[in-house]
Amino acid sequence: QAQFLESGGGLVQAGESLRLSCAASGFSFSSYSMSWSRQAPGKERELVAAITSAGTTNYADSVKGRFIASRDNIKNMAYLQMNNLKPDDTAVYFCTAFTTTTGRLGNWGPGTQVTVSS
Repeated sequence: QAQFLESGGGLVQAGESLRLSCAASGFSFSSYSMSWSRQAPGKERELVAAITSAGTTNYADSVKGRFIASRDNIKNMAYLQMNNLKPDDTAVYFCTAFTTTTGRLGNWGPGTQVTVSS
């Protein structure tokens, strides 16, 4: 069964950086695209970044130019480098695997809390 464990969140000031990590297991990691989503209090979960198995990335307009998604297909790890953080980036961040044909794989992990103070 696919499992995801996010880490690397914390409390930072606006303008600072964080690097999130996602340890994935239970499936063929290199065969799936990976995505990062976030959910702020009282808001719906939103997709912020995705990376294909080959490394092609896409970003939400709100994070484009500030966030960088990457992956290590040997270590079964996905990463989200978050630069120039803003208070609006405050949320719980989740990673998951997906394909365009079968959709999201498995259940959501626990997420990691990112809090950005102004």
